[in-house]
Amino acid sequence: MTIQAINVRNQFKGVIKEIHEGQVVSEIDVQTASGIVTSVITTRSVRDLELKVGSEVIAFVKSTEVSIAKL
Repeated sequence: MTIQAINVRNQFKGVIKEIHEGQVVSEIDVQTASGIVTSVITTRSVRDLELKVGSEVIAFVKSTEVSIAKL
């Protein structure tokens, strides 16, 4: 599957700033032009994708609900 084939409108290019690796899941902090986006993915995927601090990535955001709070 190519990136163009993924049906997600909210895509943010960025660079991995930090990886918090766990036994089963890992947190990936991605620095984007809009700020930090954090993703939780399997540690196996981190290894399979060979993700490292400094890797250029795209964060795909897909949600069925977006909550809003008044400031």
